[in-house]
Formats: sequence, C-alpha cells, structure tokens
Amino acid sequence: MEEEVQLIHDMTEEKMEKAISHLETELNRIRAGKANVHILDGIVVDYYGTMTPLNQVSNVSTPDAKTIAIQPWEKNMIDPIEKAIMQANIGINPINNGELIRLNIPPLTEERRLALVKQVKNEGENARVSIRNSRREANDEYKHMQKDGLAEDMAKKAEDKIQVLTDKYVERIEKIVEEKEKDILTI
Repeated sequence: MEEEVQLIHDMTEEKMEKAISHLETELNRIRAGKANVHILDGIVVDYYGTMTPLNQVSNVSTPDAKTIAIQPWEKNMIDPIEKAIMQANIGINPINNGELIRLNIPPLTEERRLALVKQVKNEGENARVSIRNSRREANDEYKHMQKDGLAEDMAKKAEDKIQVLTDKYVERIEKIVEEKEKDILTI
C-alpha cells in the first residue's frame, strides 16, 4: 500500500510540474513590448508539403530589442514563412527584403499592456485550476484506497502531503505570473 501511495504522490507531482511547464510556454508566447523569439513558437510553415515549425526551416534571432530577424535556410522559403506569420495573426506584419524577414515589435499602448496582464492572469488561473484538479484526483485515489484497506491515518497523511505539494506549486505560479506582469508593465 505504501508504494501505491508514493506512486500517486509522484504522479501528482509530475502532473503539477507539467502544469507549470505549460504555463511558462503560454506566457512566453505573450509579447511584452520587446523582441522575443518565443512569440513565434507554434508557427508552422509548409515545407515541401510538410507542416514544419518555423525554427526548423530558418534561423530566428533578435538583433536588437525591437526586431526579430528570420533568415530562411533556403531562399525559396521566404514567401511560405511570410504567409505563415501572417496567418498566425500575432499582430505584427513581416517585412520581406528578399533575403530575410524582419518583424518590428511596436511599442505597447497602456490599454494593450492591461489586456496582456489580464491574459497573463487568466493563464495563471488555468494553471491553478490544473494544480487543484491534480490534488483532487490524488485525494480521490487515496479515498478509494482507504475503502480497499488503506489505514485512515496513512490516507490523511498522504492527503496532507498532497496539500503541501499543491501549496508549493500554486506559490510558484504566483511568482511566475507576477514576474510576467512586471515585465509587461515595465516600459
């Protein structure tokens, strides 16, 4: 029984870690007024009939704080890359000079900054819900195991450990969200 309790604990911690990882990925896609190559994550390009991530058909870099440069490895990929960026609707128009594509990051208005902060808070709440769902699933497992013969004090101890884990991950979410908010609101 003890191994099963520990297994549930480990699986729950793994799920919570995935929730944090997902939150960080989503927050990287939110632009904070300065060039960040992660806003292009998730953009796929038609590469000879295969949908391929942008960073696998080009070199993506930030030459300065307000520009993202995309250098395709093959010249004939410039148009498909430009088209993919337009379709991704990231709010930035690509500038194509025949050699490479530039994305000039416009400064954020106060209104846009507040909208982005709201989006960040929403992502943080989604992560917290995911953490709480993991806690609930683990506690349900412990209750089920209790019916199958797990000692009541052992089940209570396991639930307490899961709560400590939940608190730790919720605190991490708070720090991540707070950091991103500060990043967005800093001009």
